[in-house]
Amino acid sequence: QVELVESGGGLVQPGGSLRLSCAASGFYLDYTDIGWFRQAPGKEREGVSCININDGNTYYIDSVKGRFTIFRDNIKNTVYLQMNSLKPEDTGVYYCAGGSWVRSWWRSTEYDYWGRGTQVTVSS
Repeated sequence: QVELVESGGGLVQPGGSLRLSCAASGFYLDYTDIGWFRQAPGKEREGVSCININDGNTYYIDSVKGRFTIFRDNIKNTVYLQMNSLKPEDTGVYYCAGGSWVRSWWRSTEYDYWGRGTQVTVSS
């Protein structure tokens, strides 16, 4: 059974950090492009970051560049999203998603597998 499970969300003050984890079971992450998406209340889901299996390249939405880092640990079969200098506008439910030959990484339709999400709240 293919499954993605996110963890690491929580409540953090502005300027703080969180590390989200996306653990896979039933398939190997080193054969899969992994994206992180988020959805704030009343807003559409948006692509935040992606790590590409073919070339190892990483991609970020402009609003998180320089603050977020995506990386993978193939031994643990886990992809992480390190989030620093968090802002209130980063608040939302964060989802990881897996897909093959992802081209438009920011599009949710490119991905085949989805986790259930983890809540991130940035507030003082």
